[in-house]
Amino acid sequence: MSSPAERYAAARRRAAQVSNFPALEEFALDLGFDLDDFQRSACEALERGSGVLVCAPTGAGKTVVGEFAVHLALRDRPTAVGVDGPVVDGDLVTGDNAVVARSEPVRKCFYTTPIKALSNQKYHDLVDRYGADKVGLLTGDNAINGDAPVVVMTTEVLRNMLYAGSATLAGLAYVVMDEVHYLADRFRGGVWEEVIIHLPESVTLVSLSATVSNAEEFADWLVTVRGETEVVVSEHRPVPLWQHMLVGRRNFDLFHDADAARKHDVHPELLRYTREMLRRLELGDGRTHGPGWGRSGGRGPRWHGPLRHEIVERLQREELLPAILFIFSRAGCDAAVQQCLAAGLRLTTPEERVEIRRVVEGRITSIPAEDLAVLGYWEWLDGLERGLAAHHAGMLPAFKEVVEELFVRGLVKAVFATETLALGINMPARCVVLERLVKFNGEAHVDLTPGEYTQLTGRAGRRGIDVEGHAVVVWSPEVDPRQVAGLASTRTYPLRSSFRPSYNMAVNLVGSVGAEPARVLLESSFAQFQADRSVVGLARQVQRNVETMEAYAAEAQCHHGDFDEYFSLRSMIGERERALNRQGQTQRRNAAVTALERLRVGDVIRVPTGRRAGLAVVLEPGAPGFGEPRPLVLTQDRWAGRVTPADFTTPAEVLARIRVPKNFNHRSPAARRDLGAELNSLGLDRRSRRGARGRGGAGEDDRLAQLRAELRRHPCHACNEREEHARWAERRRRLERDTDELRERVAGRTGSLARTFDRICGLLAARGYLTADGEVTDAGRMLGRIWTEADLLVAECLRRGIWDGLAPAELAAAVSVVVFEARRDSEERASVPRGGVSDAVDATLQLWSELEADEASRGLESTREPDLGFAWPIYRWARGEALTKVLGSGHNLDGDMPAGDFVRWTRQVVDLLGQLSNAAGASAELRATARQAMVAINRGVLAYHAAT
Repeated sequence: MSSPAERYAAARRRAAQVSNFPALEEFALDLGFDLDDFQRSACEALERGSGVLVCAPTGAGKTVVGEFAVHLALRDRPTAVGVDGPVVDGDLVTGDNAVVARSEPVRKCFYTTPIKALSNQKYHDLVDRYGADKVGLLTGDNAINGDAPVVVMTTEVLRNMLYAGSATLAGLAYVVMDEVHYLADRFRGGVWEEVIIHLPESVTLVSLSATVSNAEEFADWLVTVRGETEVVVSEHRPVPLWQHMLVGRRNFDLFHDADAARKHDVHPELLRYTREMLRRLELGDGRTHGPGWGRSGGRGPRWHGPLRHEIVERLQREELLPAILFIFSRAGCDAAVQQCLAAGLRLTTPEERVEIRRVVEGRITSIPAEDLAVLGYWEWLDGLERGLAAHHAGMLPAFKEVVEELFVRGLVKAVFATETLALGINMPARCVVLERLVKFNGEAHVDLTPGEYTQLTGRAGRRGIDVEGHAVVVWSPEVDPRQVAGLASTRTYPLRSSFRPSYNMAVNLVGSVGAEPARVLLESSFAQFQADRSVVGLARQVQRNVETMEAYAAEAQCHHGDFDEYFSLRSMIGERERALNRQGQTQRRNAAVTALERLRVGDVIRVPTGRRAGLAVVLEPGAPGFGEPRPLVLTQDRWAGRVTPADFTTPAEVLARIRVPKNFNHRSPAARRDLGAELNSLGLDRRSRRGARGRGGAGEDDRLAQLRAELRRHPCHACNEREEHARWAERRRRLERDTDELRERVAGRTGSLARTFDRICGLLAARGYLTADGEVTDAGRMLGRIWTEADLLVAECLRRGIWDGLAPAELAAAVSVVVFEARRDSEERASVPRGGVSDAVDATLQLWSELEADEASRGLESTREPDLGFAWPIYRWARGEALTKVLGSGHNLDGDMPAGDFVRWTRQVVDLLGQLSNAAGASAELRATARQAMVAINRGVLAYHAAT
């Protein structure tokens, strides 16, 4: 128990906190838990009027800082100076001494998130706390109470509002940018930087990020563009995380203790066990089959990991549910649920099953009954009632939302998910399982980065519920425990900008600030900030190199003459010798290849080098025409294997021939022994090795002889210290090459964004979106209101009337080709509906081809090629056909289309149609048709999604 003096001191500290930070103390009273040190530090900085950058692990509670910004906005009401009286709804209520009543807008806070699902989640959280009248939502799909003092929105919505000069920005005091590390995203990251740069100076920015190792660098940039910004970093996890590896059916701790974790030292018992597993695999020891072993066609054991239902059952026994099991494949997630169902797994009580069904039936009532079967509703419900579910982008959004709600409530116990679940959705678990450490990034299978590993495993451990969290990696022969230890222990996750100018951004910047100020604005981006910082370091290194080269040059000076000239002659001689040597090596290799191709069964040759040097008899000839020849041979020491041209410094020469028995089995020890004895009996090992050592060397030619003569005549050749001078000259030459490379890197980075911006503006001027004087034309203003990856292509289609005259369903199909992107590349071309759609798509492709050529000639990144894979599904849907037929049509080259993909791409088509319906450069007929198409599309599962 504390002493009276300690209690008095604590009371004084609390009183000082209340006095200095009254808003924070008021906010903290309603939280129901004590603020962590990093949360309090960040909130205090906010109340002092500073912007903040908060970097903390997943689940640490950094969103509390964003919620405090919401509290400040709602708490701060405008006040009148010099008069008495309260302010009610912005109007000053005064007594007899009042002179004037002043009306000001209520201060606002915008809370931005990277994805719509997270926006919806945060909206509901804030409504629960502050009431529906004070909180709005703007996501593109939804517009609820957009004039509220607190509005949750996706970052793109805020970017668009800034460019449009929206009246909704009036009174904006705080902007919370949740998951601000998204600015590293290569597809959408630039939006975050656009917002940060364009926000009015009066706005206080609250940036919430996962832990990054260059937080100070990012904060330095924020200071340059936003003013005072305090950085608050916490690497402390409120719930400790324990790392494990599951090997077969044995679960090991990855580290023995915290000290071992800091040193990346893997648990010795885990290393011993996995090494034994690998040894048994290599030896093919199939006599004892432990857990995880299986027969493989008589070839000994083949490793397979524990079955998915076995993993879940183990987690249940060890009381580690609820759990998220990350499987980096949509099909794998669905298959995992089916495997668990087939195994009879059930994780729920009868009471939980009743509650699950009640929640599900309450959430999907507006989905037409005839669509439920094609959506896999009954199988999905069966899994939910047993406490099992998948979660991935191919699912219907309504189904994903139900899974999220049931998991958070503890009714679903095990979710098999792709990595998209880790992108901000609040679904903490007691345990996280990683089935593999490799994922497909859209282009190739790549290893998980330490940052991705940390983000995925960061889900483990529910604050206020779990004492500790657990992360489990499933072992396989390809997984080294030391690799896992490196992922788990690395704390270096640098934030790298992905910002680059776009056509839409260019016309908006030029239209709002002018061409030259726009270039300056681009140079204030985090991308250029990082490039310039690296340039500073590179330029400093160049200067150091120049000084060092001058010192080397002084050491290389020779009193006999110009040593630089002499050293150049030596260098040219060396280069000539190497060229001749390479030429000789090529000739020798070609000769070795030709000789091996001519060998026949029974030929006796000599292998001149390597471990198998000596006599050998050919058992199988090489295979000319199918790569380099690799004949199968038996050597004197009874080794049988294939040799290659690399084993021969000189062409293989046939020394003798012996008879090789028909159907000779080189795997038989007895057969090898008998043939080896006959080979040794020839006595060829005592013969001289004719030609075993080739001439080699560079050879001689006229140019080389001339250079050597010039070298001998040079005055410096007679210097007694010429080799010492040459060593300094060589150092100088190497450093000179390195310095030239550094200079090229400096030149490439300095002003790189401004150069790209100039090229974009040049293309836009050539196509009539900007004038020669840098003014935005009517076409440019239209382009400035088109928000899609293919913005310029869409604008060109509108200007040329390519989509005019189409029916609503045809228009939906035609515009789909500029938004859709298939998950897999295919060399085949998908088909499109005939008639108007086909003509419009052909014209769009022709236009894209012209645009791509223009971009290539100016050194610009190409606009993505239109993808025809979604034309049929959206065409059929807009015509009113049943969901079964629509999903069955799918992407013609990939088979059926998952419901989640269909909804996601349809929403993007609707979003673009909405832009066309308001496009100033579009014809009245096209705008009307776009609105009709939107009405036709928003039915069934789409109508449900629009309503949620």
